[in-house]
Amino acid sequence: MPQTDYTIFEILQMDACTGCSLCVDVCPAVSAAEDGKLSGVYRINELRRIMRFRTGLLQKFFGKKALSQELLKPFSDTVFACTLCGRCQQVCPSGIHMKDLWLSLRQDLVHSQAYPKKVDMIGENLAGSHNVFDEDNQERAEWVEDMPDAPDHGFIKDKADVIYFTGCVSAYFPMAQTIPMALAEILNEAHVDFTLLGEEEWCCGFPLLGAGLRDQTKNLIDHNLEAVRAKGARKIIFSCPSCYQMWREHYPEEFEIYHVTQFLNELMASGQITFNELPLTVTYHDPCDLGRGSCEYEAPRQIIRSIPGVKLVELAHNRENCLCCGGGGNLEMIDAGLSSDIAKAKIDEALQTGAQTIVTACQQCVRTMTTYARRNKAAIEVMDITQLVQKALNNNE
Repeated sequence: MPQTDYTIFEILQMDACTGCSLCVDVCPAVSAAEDGKLSGVYRINELRRIMRFRTGLLQKFFGKKALSQELLKPFSDTVFACTLCGRCQQVCPSGIHMKDLWLSLRQDLVHSQAYPKKVDMIGENLAGSHNVFDEDNQERAEWVEDMPDAPDHGFIKDKADVIYFTGCVSAYFPMAQTIPMALAEILNEAHVDFTLLGEEEWCCGFPLLGAGLRDQTKNLIDHNLEAVRAKGARKIIFSCPSCYQMWREHYPEEFEIYHVTQFLNELMASGQITFNELPLTVTYHDPCDLGRGSCEYEAPRQIIRSIPGVKLVELAHNRENCLCCGGGGNLEMIDAGLSSDIAKAKIDEALQTGAQTIVTACQQCVRTMTTYARRNKAAIEVMDITQLVQKALNNNE
């Protein structure tokens, strides 16, 4: 039964919505598409109606099939046109855990056979090749070959204290591969005993949650846990906030886990890395899964402020109010046009700061914002915070 896709808490929360529409005002998809049907309040109202239909007298007359044909598919199109940025949840005066509710709703729609068919591709890619791009997983660490002076072992050791969990986007997307290169160089210079998992790293499972395929994550989770255990590692570093959040919330608490910004702060505190002066004005974009998702706002700012010569100018919307870049929730795959329109609002806001560079701490944010900026010739650079750190370490001017 679809109702089992929801926890009792989520079912109770469906009736907590007061219809205040604050979620409409802050939703990046609503603003970009100018369509109120993409809002949280619309979604909850429709979900209530569907639940009444399923449990009421109408179901006895029309059955589940009629519900799917008449209500679910048009509704599904609005549900998946969402970045899962969590801003609606952040402003909700009723305290509804909207992001969890949206994930359960997507799973419900998959089980009800009312979902975008590209969802099937996500599931098939991860089941077959263990990465979201359906690339050869044996090539997950091939980016190391493009590094100057890479060691013979390619950063893949039999045993190490620390695992660097690269993530699918950084492993395979050329625009993002400079991020793991930068981090590997930093860790190497700081004499951190780290290893990659190479082909034994499988997708963390986060894309499955956003696709409504939560019940398919166990195989990926179990494999990754065994791969880390085999290395004898105690700590895991993630440059991808989505991987970090996935391990934080859905993996057992067996290892010390760090987003890269947290780990770099430890290296700074211990004196393992020190910065040269870097004259640069930057603004910082809080990734949704690191900021609102994992409540980490200070670590990246501490790094930026620690670099001599770097001036930080905050965005008009920052920290918990930061605007989404448009790259989350599998939206780029479902509706690339809407994703790009959301990125436009982000780039426009960044340009208003007068900064030379947007610094973020997420390879998907880098990819989404860089793609928009290049296509539209926006006069601003986008870089990951690991690239900023690498630049400050190497800058001798």
